[in-house]
Amino acid sequence: MGTQESRQPRQSQDTYEQGRGTGRRALLGAAVLGAGGAVLGLPGAARADEAKSGESGGESGGGYRSLPVPTVIAHRGASGYRPEHTLGSYQLALDMGAHVIEQDLVPTKDGHLVCRHENDITGTTDVASHPEFAGRKTTKVVDGTSITGWFTEDFTLAELKTLRAKERVPGTRQENTLYDGRWEIPTFEEVLRWADREGRKRGKQVWLHVETKHPTYFRKLGLGLEEPLAKLLRKYNRHKKNSPVFLQSFEPTSMQRMSRLVGTPRVVLLWTPDDRPYDFVEAGDPRTVADLITPEGLAWIASYAQGIGPLLDLIIPKDAKGNLTEPTTLVADAHAKGLILHPYTMRNENSFLPADFRKGTDANAYGDVFGAFKVYFDTGIDGIFTDNPDTGLLAHADFVDD
Repeated sequence: MGTQESRQPRQSQDTYEQGRGTGRRALLGAAVLGAGGAVLGLPGAARADEAKSGESGGESGGGYRSLPVPTVIAHRGASGYRPEHTLGSYQLALDMGAHVIEQDLVPTKDGHLVCRHENDITGTTDVASHPEFAGRKTTKVVDGTSITGWFTEDFTLAELKTLRAKERVPGTRQENTLYDGRWEIPTFEEVLRWADREGRKRGKQVWLHVETKHPTYFRKLGLGLEEPLAKLLRKYNRHKKNSPVFLQSFEPTSMQRMSRLVGTPRVVLLWTPDDRPYDFVEAGDPRTVADLITPEGLAWIASYAQGIGPLLDLIIPKDAKGNLTEPTTLVADAHAKGLILHPYTMRNENSFLPADFRKGTDANAYGDVFGAFKVYFDTGIDGIFTDNPDTGLLAHADFVDD
């Protein structure tokens, strides 16, 4: 999951304020790990859409209708505590009890899908310290924005495997730098194997939330994401309408393409109202996110997807001071079209919280995150992405016990 400013790659929520992070971080207690939740009742329109979405059948358990609501989705794993998109981050999220764990996918030069938030790996790996790759540093235009760094599509998988992951925002999450160098970049196939292995061990399916990153950009390079992703989903029997996977993308046409390849549930990600998805820019489609969140736009999304993943500001806007205002009608409008909502992203630090939920003056200290969770949960959203799954699960337990 990422974010975007205008036509820039969606990275703005990762422009963290610098400084030393504070706060004690404890694992969730066993009582909360066992907390139950409401069962999602899928509206009839979405059931009809699932029936025409591709593969029929699937695993037992009712698919995503059986997930607790609100669903706690581990954003890039437990990225508040471990370097993101590593098996360490995913494992910690699972051990905490996260209902779903997210992966972002980008390709290698030789066509493997690996888990990175961006194809620019400058900030999330130790590539800059490898003299053998110094000549790979370059400047590219990704989704209309010029970026200088090292990019996954210029490396074979074998070369990427010589690198090690590191904390993206060490100024904010200094504690996480303890784990720099511990894990390599995982392939999505390795994650699927891990999920199957953990599922067998726990007697419970491990749910994934999988994003195709910059699909138009990569397709133009001959590295289309959707076909190899569908192949892997079929190989690991996660291609059906009840499979324990969500697919997601900021480019609607990527989810349209996936709807023709697999039956796996699909989510369209949405940024700010004035944003135009990059596939729309390339195709000359004038629509913006503001158009997509109208009843007509939501009906169009519901013709090929089961949900939306909006920026939290589309659920409850902020005023000029950063305080929350009144909720919009987006939750009700999306539900009326049979769509679930998985907005993003909740983080514990003050710098990421609405101004009215911050505590003290330290941007890296933890604020009143439970208060913010409650306000968002009260809108009726079906799930939420968070860097801190333990916090999200405690908020979930409080909410369902009210």
